[in-house]
Amino acid sequence: MLNEKIEKALNDQINEELYSYYIYLSMGAYFNAESFDGFANWMELQAQEEQEHAMRLFRYVNDRGGRVKLQAIEEPKTDWNSPLDAFEDAFDHEQYITGKINDLVDLAEEENDKATLQMLDWFIEEQVEEEATTEAIVDKLNMVGSSGSGMLALDRELGSRQVTDEEG
Repeated sequence: MLNEKIEKALNDQINEELYSYYIYLSMGAYFNAESFDGFANWMELQAQEEQEHAMRLFRYVNDRGGRVKLQAIEEPKTDWNSPLDAFEDAFDHEQYITGKINDLVDLAEEENDKATLQMLDWFIEEQVEEEATTEAIVDKLNMVGSSGSGMLALDRELGSRQVTDEEG
């Protein structure tokens, strides 16, 4: 059974993950409007992954006898100055989410909730991957700069992303 503090914090994190879903969908829409179909594909798959993170928490709260209480989702940003700007925002957002997961771990430790700590191990590992992936794309975008051919090559590379069993 979840205690009140843990239940509220997990509900807040469900909202954070759903907001992440919105952010990545919004970035995908931006990239579609800019004719970067590969970047858009990457963002749409990332949005799906974030939705699955929310559902993982949703199921956990229910499995532990808690009550999921959905909250309003803030409207995400809709425009960026460049693909680099969008991916820098994505990287910053992933660092923010890592901080939120770390806060949940701290709370679970304080509350001596070993089941929640174990469940959060998956999220800790996932956030390492999320940060590394978005940072690598930022690095590549910095390398190609304003090179049209470099940007098209990276767009093509990101367009090849597919959902794998490890995602979500």
